[in-house]
Amino acid sequence: MTADVRQVADGTYLVHGNNTNWVILTEGDALTLVDTGYPGDRQDLLDSLAAVGGSPEAVAAVLITHAHNDHLGSAEHLRATYGTPVRLHEDEVPHARREFLHQVSIGTVLRNGWRPGVLPWAVHSLRVGGTTNLPVAAPEPFPVAGPLDLPGRPVPVHTPGHTRGHTVFHLPDAGVVISGDALVSGHPTSRITGPQLLPDMFHHERARALDSLEILEGLEADVLLPGHGPVHRGPVDLAARRAREHAL
Repeated sequence: MTADVRQVADGTYLVHGNNTNWVILTEGDALTLVDTGYPGDRQDLLDSLAAVGGSPEAVAAVLITHAHNDHLGSAEHLRATYGTPVRLHEDEVPHARREFLHQVSIGTVLRNGWRPGVLPWAVHSLRVGGTTNLPVAAPEPFPVAGPLDLPGRPVPVHTPGHTRGHTVFHLPDAGVVISGDALVSGHPTSRITGPQLLPDMFHHERARALDSLEILEGLEADVLLPGHGPVHRGPVDLAARRAREHAL
């Protein structure tokens, strides 16, 4: 697979990997990387950095929306190889260290195997490292409240439910929200198109994930960069409301 890199705003790139996305923010020669895809996405991840004129050495920090394998895949590799800080919400730090794992189990997937798309997705996920043990040895909580001193000046916004410490990143100046799995625009196991919550089996606490849509409704932006699915253009508050309507 060749990295599918799409510029969506000045200095902002959405990259499509194996059924999951990551985001690159650029400022001069420096980069911020938000999420890293599956372990099997590593070469595509490195290729995507090169495609925007960067390199692993240029990544100032890796920001993780949540510590599921399809978002954490190469975080420890970048930390251990290049010394890149890996930062998450404080509630997600122990998840990244794998002190616990809030990720859909194989048993739950099998019980939902009758649903359209679930088994093909599961087989693909296994092939690209979806069940690999991927602890980050030294994850760090965000150092300050408000905008981070990184390319893109992302603002972490806690949106629990999918996982305990799930975080989206708001880019107020660019009018962009990087939404991870708090709000997506598609998934191989979903038959809905457009803004939506992931199917119920993926959420650690579905009720809190639903409540977190209200937080997204309060963010002023007109470009949504989800963890799964294509870029969504249009008011993010309306996208979150649409997802709530589908989920109720």
